[in-house]
Amino acid sequence: MIGKSAVKTKPISFRNFWFDKRGRGLVLQFFVLLCVAGFFATISINAITNLQRAGLSSGFGFLADQAFFDINQRLIEFSSQSSFGRALVVGLLNTILVSSLGIIAATLIGFVAGILRLSNNWLASNIITVYVEVTRNVPLLLQIIFWWATLTSLPKVKESINFFNLFYFNNRGLRAPSPIFETAFIWVAVAIICGIVLCTSIVIWARRRQRRTGKVFPSVSVGILLMILIPAIVFQLLERPIVWDTPQETRFNFIGGFNITPELLALWFALATYTGAFISEIVRAGVLSVSSGQNEAAKSLGLKNSQTMRLIIIPQAFRVIIPPLTSQYLNLTKNSSLAIAIGYQDLVSIGGTILNQSGHALEVVAIWMVVYLSLSLGTSAFMNWYNKKMALVER
Repeated sequence: MIGKSAVKTKPISFRNFWFDKRGRGLVLQFFVLLCVAGFFATISINAITNLQRAGLSSGFGFLADQAFFDINQRLIEFSSQSSFGRALVVGLLNTILVSSLGIIAATLIGFVAGILRLSNNWLASNIITVYVEVTRNVPLLLQIIFWWATLTSLPKVKESINFFNLFYFNNRGLRAPSPIFETAFIWVAVAIICGIVLCTSIVIWARRRQRRTGKVFPSVSVGILLMILIPAIVFQLLERPIVWDTPQETRFNFIGGFNITPELLALWFALATYTGAFISEIVRAGVLSVSSGQNEAAKSLGLKNSQTMRLIIIPQAFRVIIPPLTSQYLNLTKNSSLAIAIGYQDLVSIGGTILNQSGHALEVVAIWMVVYLSLSLGTSAFMNWYNKKMALVER
């Protein structure tokens, strides 16, 4: 048998370069790359020339100019005196916020709906079927507008729906208490990090111990308990270094707390329910892809249906679920740009305002493309890494 080290690649002779398959491939790839570079160079030169003829400047120097507009939904400080660049950062954070919330909610909805659709309970299965079929076949834009119209038709501020005098729901959104962290809270954060590290260490130790001895240790339960218990003890010892700023009703509005706008809620609900319907079908297909013999073997061992699904079916179904799940996460992130239809100030909406004020259309569109490309590539890289971790290793 010839080992891999004994197999040597034959070098490409310059004399027979074109007649060699690899050499011919290198030439063609170089030619295609040259054509693509020339194409983009021609477009760029043509665009710069036309902008100069129209008396418009090019470049990204406009990002330092004053914005002269305000943003109601923001995660960092911003005012009309801030720059265009900071406005785009605010829009980017708003996009990441709604995308992250949407991915989390859509994943939960999709997994629950996918498993319930396979349930033997006739009512639960058919309710989920109706939800999936209706949601998947109604355009996402209409669903966003529907949720926004529903939320903005809620009672006015004076007639807010009150939950425990802490949460107030009205046509301006959801007003909730906001935390005020004291200086000593940094030690609580350190305790949380230590709890996470300790939980991870226990899980790793338990798996190695199980492989070595076959004994099972409740690592997840113990780890979660420590993650909660350690920060709770530190929190009590430091005399609760956090104060809650609760909303107080005034004559025309609320003071205190923080407000979640109806635009954010509507976009979040629509993205989560729409993408969750597609994820439910992916989960259902993944579960059905597992051999029925696995279920029969679990029953012969005396496992309950919940244990069979959690310990045997779902881990094997992940091999089928994760690749299409990545595509749904990417679609949700890109679909968040539909926020402009209801006035949620994300990257696209704020970029459109900057485009109208500055006239730098090419630069703004280029920023949009780079940002969404970066978000998509980052999501894909993480999911590909997770897919490799979950893949079965053949021996």
